[in-house]
Amino acid sequence: MLFAVVGLGAGSVFYAYKQWEKVSPLKEPVLLEVPSGYGAEQVGRLLQKNGVIESAKSFKWWCSFHPGRANFKIGWYKIPTGQNIEQLVALLSSGKTASIRVTIPEGKATWEVVEILAKPLNLNNKKLDSLMHSTEFTKSLGVKAKDLEGYLFPSTYDFPYAVDESGAIKIMVRENLKIRDEMQAKNSPVWNQLGGWHEILTMASLVEKEAAVPKEQNHVAGVFLNRLKIGMSLGSCATVRFIFRNLTGPIYKSQLESSNPYNTRKYTGLMPGPISNPGKAAIEATLFPMQTTDLYFVSRDDGSREHFFSKSLSQHNSFKETAAKNRGE
Repeated sequence: MLFAVVGLGAGSVFYAYKQWEKVSPLKEPVLLEVPSGYGAEQVGRLLQKNGVIESAKSFKWWCSFHPGRANFKIGWYKIPTGQNIEQLVALLSSGKTASIRVTIPEGKATWEVVEILAKPLNLNNKKLDSLMHSTEFTKSLGVKAKDLEGYLFPSTYDFPYAVDESGAIKIMVRENLKIRDEMQAKNSPVWNQLGGWHEILTMASLVEKEAAVPKEQNHVAGVFLNRLKIGMSLGSCATVRFIFRNLTGPIYKSQLESSNPYNTRKYTGLMPGPISNPGKAAIEATLFPMQTTDLYFVSRDDGSREHFFSKSLSQHNSFKETAAKNRGE
C-alpha cells in the first residue's frame, strides 16, 4: 500500500510537471480580462474556460509550488499562442496589458482628436468632446484653463484595451504636463514674458499651424513674439479658421471681421487659448525663438511650403506679389 501511495504521488507530480511544461493549445491569440481580486484558482479557471490551458488545477499547483511568482494584475491581456504555464503566469503578473496604438498628429484641434480616437478605441464621440470642453473635468486634471484645447499632447500612444473616454484623455493630458515640467526646467525667458504654460501653449499652437515646415518654426515664433512686443496684431488666418472650424476652405470677409476674441486679424494680443494641440518642437520653438527683427511672413506658394520673411510692410507686399506670380496669377 505504501508503494502504491508513493507511486500514485509520484505519478501525480509527474503529470503536473508535464502539464506545466505543456504549451497552450491556443490556435490564435485571445484577449482576456483579469478582474480585481482574482487569485491562482480563478485565473486558472478563466484560462481553462477560454481554451488557453487544459487544466486549471495544474495552473493552481504551479502557483502553489512557486510562491511569489504569481502576482496577477488586473486588466485586459493579449494571450499569445505557444505559452506554457510559467510564461502565462509571468505575462499576467507583468501588468503589460493589451493595448491599441493610436497616433495623434501635431497641430490637431480637439474636435479632430475626437475623430482620431473614437473609432479605434470604440469611444463615444459626444462624450469625448463633452469631457474635452468641460471646465470641471479640465480642472480636475490639474489644468488651469476652461477646456483642454492645447493640452492633448500629440504623440503615438499605446492606450490600454477597453480604456474609457476619461481614461484616454487623462493619458494625453498627463503627457502634456510632463512636457510642461521638462520645458519649465530649461528656464526660457519667454516663459515669464508670455505669462505661463497656458500662454506658451497658446503661442505654440499658432506656430504649429502657421509653420508648415518644421525648420521655420522658431523663425515664425520670433515674428509673432516681435509683434506682441510692439502691440501689433498677430494677424493669423489660422485663428479665424479655428473660430469657424474652417480648416481648408476660403475665408470670407465676414469671418475676418468676426468679433470673436480669438480673431487675431482684428484684435491685438495673444488669443484667450490654444487653437490646436502643439507638439514638442513647436513648444521649444516658442520658448527658444529665432532672434530676428522680422515682422511679416507670407507663403512662397512655390510648392516648398516655406515662407518669405520680411522686416517692413513694403518688402512684405513685394513678396506677396512674388507669391501671386508663383501661383500663376
